[in-house]
Amino acid sequence: QVQLLESGGGLVQPGGSLRLSCAASGRTFSMYAMGWFRQAPGKEREFVAAISKFGSNTAYSDSVKGRFTISRDNAKNTVYLQMNSLNPPDTAVYYCAADGRLGPLGLKESEYDYWGQGTQVTVSS
Repeated sequence: QVQLLESGGGLVQPGGSLRLSCAASGRTFSMYAMGWFRQAPGKEREFVAAISKFGSNTAYSDSVKGRFTISRDNAKNTVYLQMNSLNPPDTAVYYCAADGRLGPLGLKESEYDYWGQGTQVTVSS
């Protein structure tokens, strides 16, 4: 079992930045690839970014590529999402998730085993 707790969300103006954190507890953190997803009001949850177990591989959705950076610190059992150049369409609840599979980074919800409760990010002037 893995417990995930996101933090760092909030209200930011267009063009601003936020860094989300997701702290993990339970089983060995480095056993899991990690991902970030988001869900905007009235929309389905969508993939944002993923990182491999030791951070050597990353993946991003086209909508955030070049603006967001995913990273992890296995010593701190934490994964981060640095979000720059935020725009109103980035407004959503952001979730981190843990993927215990072997193989390529997961891009689908169904590939993740554990989920946090989410943190709200609102981009507005």
